[in-house]
Amino acid sequence: MNGKGFDGLVQDLILLWGLGIKLIVVHGARPQIDAMIDNAGIEPTFVGDLRVTDATALACVKAAVAAVRIDLEARLSQAALDIRSRGSGLTVAGGNFVIARPAGVVNGVDLRFTGDVRRIDRNAIERRLNDGEMVLVSPLGYSPTGEVFNLNSLDLANAVATEVKASKLILMTDPPGIVDRDGSIVRQLTVRDARSFVSSSPGGARILERAIRACQFGVRRVHIVDRSIDGVLIEELFTRDGVGTLLSNTPFDQLRLATIEDVGGILGLIEPLEHDGSLVKRSREKLEIEIDHFSVIVREGIVVACGALYPLARAMGEIACIAVHPDYRRGGFGNAVLGALEHRAHAADLRQLFVLTTHATHWFQESGYRRANISDLPVARQALYNLQRNSIVLVKEL
Repeated sequence: MNGKGFDGLVQDLILLWGLGIKLIVVHGARPQIDAMIDNAGIEPTFVGDLRVTDATALACVKAAVAAVRIDLEARLSQAALDIRSRGSGLTVAGGNFVIARPAGVVNGVDLRFTGDVRRIDRNAIERRLNDGEMVLVSPLGYSPTGEVFNLNSLDLANAVATEVKASKLILMTDPPGIVDRDGSIVRQLTVRDARSFVSSSPGGARILERAIRACQFGVRRVHIVDRSIDGVLIEELFTRDGVGTLLSNTPFDQLRLATIEDVGGILGLIEPLEHDGSLVKRSREKLEIEIDHFSVIVREGIVVACGALYPLARAMGEIACIAVHPDYRRGGFGNAVLGALEHRAHAADLRQLFVLTTHATHWFQESGYRRANISDLPVARQALYNLQRNSIVLVKEL
C-alpha cells in the first residue's frame, strides 16, 4: 500500500466508481503478514505457494488483513471526498461474503488454517453493488462452525468474479507484468495461446494460470496489469490497446465481410489516405453501394483495417482501398486483409488479381505481385485509368 502507484490506483477506483461502474475490490496482505510473522519471531512455512497457517500465524494473518482493510477503506473514503456526482460519499461494504473450508493436507503437510473458497454469497454482494456501494473483499473466509481461514487472494478474486459473472477481472501484478522472452509486454492472449505461453517469471506464470482459470469459468475478459504504473486502471480500460495483458476465450480481432454499419469506420480509415493522394476519393454514398466488396478487421468494435475486391471480366479481380489505422501498421493487419481478399478471389474462381497503387508498390511485390502494363487490365478498367495519377499496375496470378 505504500508502494509506487498505489495512490494512483485509489484515484482510479474512485473515478470508476464515480462513473457508475460496479466495483468489487479483492485485496491481499502477504507483505504485511510476512512482516508481522517476522516480528513475532515465527519461522514461516510454505508448501509451494501456500502458507502453513497454524494458530499463531493465524493471529498475525487476521491482524495484518484487518490493518490493510482499515487503511484501504480510509484511503478510499478520503479520495472520494472530491466526487460530487453521486450526491453522497462513498460507502465501502464488507462482510462475511466468503464461506471457506480447510485446504487440508498437501504433499503430506497439514496446512491447518489455510483454506479454500467453498462458496461466495453472491446475493449479499449484489445487494451492496445495487445500492451504489463499493464492495471490499478481504482474504479471509469463515466456516459454518465459526473457524477463520487464510485465503489466497488470487484464488479468491477468481472465485468472486466467477460467482458474480463479472464482465472483467483485473489482476494486478508486480513489475513488469506478463512479458515475453525479449522483455516486451504481451498485449493480448487467447486462452489457447496462454496455455502454451512461457512466462519469463514464476510470478507471471502463477497469475497467468489464474487468469486462464477465470476465463474457463465464464469471465469474459481478464486484464493483467503492472500495479506500479500510475493510472493503470484508466489506461487499461479506456484506451484501445491498454497497458497490460488482455486474456480472453475468443480472438480479439475479427476479420469479416463488411456491413453497412462499417461505412463510418471505413471512411475514418481511408479519408486521410485520400487527402494525401494514396487512395482515390470515395463518397459515403459510393461506399454504401459497394460495401459488399469490402472486408474489415474489427478490434473492440473499431474498424482498424479494410480492403476491397472487385471481380471483373476475363476472370480478373481488382484489389483496392487497403487501409490500416496508423496505430496498427506494423501489426500485420494489411497482410491479413490482403490474404482475406485473395481467399475471396479464389472462392470466386478468379485467376488473376491486379492493383493500382502510387505508394505501396514494394509492399505488394513482397506479396507476389509483379509490375504490368495498362494494356494488361480489362478493357473497361483501362478506360477508367487516371493518367494524371499515373498509378503503377501490379498483377498476381492465382
